[in-house]
Amino acid sequence: MPFSLTDRVFNLTDFKLRNWCLSGILPLDRSRIFPEILAGLTLAAIAIPEVMGYTKIAGTPVITGLYTLLLPMALFSLFGSSRHLVVGADSATAAILATAIAGMAAVDSAHYLALAGLLALMVGVLLITASVARLGFMADFLSRTVLTGFLTGVGIQVALHSLTGMGEIKLPEVSGLAILRDLPSLLATINVFAVSVSVGVLVIIFGSRLIFKSLPGAIVALALATFASWYFDLKSHIAVVGSVPSGLPEFAIPDTDWSLGLILQLGPTALAMLVVILAQSAATARAYANKFNEHLVESADLRALGLANLGAGLTGTFVVNGSPTKSKMVESAGGRSQLAMLVTVLVVLLVLLFFTGLLSFLPQAALSAIVFKIGVDLIDLKGMRQIYRERRPEFWVSLATILVVVFAGVGPGIVLAIVLSLILHTRHGYRPVNVLLTRETPKSWAARPLKTRALAAPDMMIYRFTHGMYYANADRLASEVRWLTASDVSGLRHFCIDTSCVDDIDFTALEMLKTLKSELEKKNIELLFAHMLDDPNAHSRLQLIAAFGDKTVFGTLNELLAYTGASPAGSSAGSKAT
Repeated sequence: MPFSLTDRVFNLTDFKLRNWCLSGILPLDRSRIFPEILAGLTLAAIAIPEVMGYTKIAGTPVITGLYTLLLPMALFSLFGSSRHLVVGADSATAAILATAIAGMAAVDSAHYLALAGLLALMVGVLLITASVARLGFMADFLSRTVLTGFLTGVGIQVALHSLTGMGEIKLPEVSGLAILRDLPSLLATINVFAVSVSVGVLVIIFGSRLIFKSLPGAIVALALATFASWYFDLKSHIAVVGSVPSGLPEFAIPDTDWSLGLILQLGPTALAMLVVILAQSAATARAYANKFNEHLVESADLRALGLANLGAGLTGTFVVNGSPTKSKMVESAGGRSQLAMLVTVLVVLLVLLFFTGLLSFLPQAALSAIVFKIGVDLIDLKGMRQIYRERRPEFWVSLATILVVVFAGVGPGIVLAIVLSLILHTRHGYRPVNVLLTRETPKSWAARPLKTRALAAPDMMIYRFTHGMYYANADRLASEVRWLTASDVSGLRHFCIDTSCVDDIDFTALEMLKTLKSELEKKNIELLFAHMLDDPNAHSRLQLIAAFGDKTVFGTLNELLAYTGASPAGSSAGSKAT
């Protein structure tokens, strides 16, 4: 069948470019072009008002929100491997940004914006470094439980802070319970016009969800608020955005001192953002790759996220991140590739070139209402209820994360989230549930609880350790082996540790095994190992052979039985030692 010229162009482009860029777009089916355009227009309608709201969280000018949807989004679309991940401004990283640099410069000032740009460049460098070092696995160390609590806490904090903007309340320089003392006088300063605009915006947004689900309620609400502000000349009653620069952002290095001290001061914040971006972006990209059975290259996505943040830092805006909610919106609108995001970039470009003048009439209270809506959307009560039902201990960890974020701030919250995630991970490996193996049939084995002290043969016990052996669980290994081989266990001559579930043995655990071998020899018990993995060169198997010799490490349990000359120990349940 002959190919058309268009087919030849598409195939040639795919062959030459897909290996280093455009993998989130190619291969491109021409029948998908129109649906991708519609999805991109839908994303633009939703994302433009949201990113302007994120600037209220980040403390940067409104125009910087639009900048996050320009070069940063374009760079990820061109160089990322995920066909679905939407990259732009994000509430969590915006909140971390504001917490970190609010005390270093006046909000909305040139110095503040320069610090935000420097932070974006630092995050970009860290992401590219993580890509080269293949550190995408770090995303797995921030558990979904803790991430749910962290984002819920951010949502509560964002929603609460937006209430003052919705009513144009000027907070005093106090915090905590001290603010309650001034609450009556604060309530008297509420701007009725601002509250009316905010409530109207929220009614339109939430009402459109119930009545017209496909209607972009946020942009409709902001358009109506802007029109009302212009038509009724509300700027004499409420604060408006004011003059917004038109045209493309200036491409420049952030104008700051670039001292080592400043970089070290911002370093912990950049690392915190790195962890959040790794967890949020990687989890979202993986979910869609699995759903649509698509190939995902994590290192390419990290590199593309790094380039996106470098683009953000060089175009006068702040850190960008992958957005689960916007990715879901694009999918629901029919988008199946990064072409939809490039359409959004084109729409934002047109807004920047021709329509920024309309933004000058936009009420600040309307943006605060958008921020309130963003915060409410982040509060995952359904997820918290599910965690409570299924994993009660993890629920309390998630709740603790929420409370720290709300009362101590996003910075301490992300540190706690990382620490708690590592504790949860360590706890699973610190107390593995180990078992004894007995012969159930001539061809199968059964697992028995340690308390049975069940024998696999009249003079042999097989103990399966179900986790990697390392310093945290080495004492547990030793205490269980010592209890199983105590003096009241009669006739025991061979003790085998089945290491089929052990992928690595660290120095502490290996030294503990050597100690156990010496202790067992004094009891006339031979320590043996069985490693039943298909790979004869598995790392832990080679470690055991190097430490104890190849005559003590067996590939199957049958080889072990043949070596000891043992016969199965009686019944299917095994014999209980006395």
